[in-house]
Amino acid sequence: MTPSKHDLSRPAPAGRERRRPSFAWLGVLPFLAYATAFLLLPAANVLIGAFRSPNGGWTLDNVATLFEEPYRTAFKNSIEVSLVTALLGGLLGLMIAYSALREGTPKWIRGSLTTFSGVAANFAGIPLAFAFIATLGVLGVVTTFMTETLGINPYDHGFSLFTKTGIEIVYLYFQIPLMILVIAPAIDGLRREWREAASGLGASAFQFWRHIGVPILMPSLLSAMVLLFGNAFAAYATAYGLTGGSIGLVPIVIGFFLSGDVLDNPHLGQALSFGMFVVLGLMMLAYIPLQKLSSRWMR
Repeated sequence: MTPSKHDLSRPAPAGRERRRPSFAWLGVLPFLAYATAFLLLPAANVLIGAFRSPNGGWTLDNVATLFEEPYRTAFKNSIEVSLVTALLGGLLGLMIAYSALREGTPKWIRGSLTTFSGVAANFAGIPLAFAFIATLGVLGVVTTFMTETLGINPYDHGFSLFTKTGIEIVYLYFQIPLMILVIAPAIDGLRREWREAASGLGASAFQFWRHIGVPILMPSLLSAMVLLFGNAFAAYATAYGLTGGSIGLVPIVIGFFLSGDVLDNPHLGQALSFGMFVVLGLMMLAYIPLQKLSSRWMR
């Protein structure tokens, strides 16, 4: 039966329409190629090499060695430095961010703080170590001023910039700005209507923060601290430039293997990297659900 003109002019059902192929995904190819060449392939090489022996066979001895000295102490130092800087950086960054970003604060303070935080969060490595040595080193500006003017030399009272505590002080320089950048959207998510409603019901400022403010910010705060932990755990150049490798941290120990200072078993360096993957992977397992929970309050 020949179809009528009325039937030919009728549009085809939506399910039967031919979809034109989209080539928008081609724009992602450069990033995928870059990630594969400089992230996925090196990570796969590390994971495989961690379980290889010097003669080419498979072994678990490299991973088992991580629980022996000095590698166990290196992981302990790295975890301790990361935890201290994540907690202090998270709390200090939260207080600074809320003071500068809350309603009623002049806009120029917010702009200046976010600009400085964006720069300081990426200022690390050898330049940061040199800046602190020139400031708080044995002959640093602040140290010399305290010695000549106040008559107090901090190095005579147990302080030293070239210790684990010194590394934590230096790390806070980029941890606090990073926290400010990460927590700012969560602070903006605290709506004024919530505070007005709580005040209208007779709640005090303490009650508002206890029952509303802190529960809402807690997932974002914890997820940001997890991010700070990973940022400090993987840092290398700052600690090495500050201490010259005298403090055993996992990235520094791995650097010794890569530089050829340790030649007996290069696969042990890959095992140390595998141990870092495990620690950071556990942090990501905690970060993902916290991030999903915090995103509910930012919609």
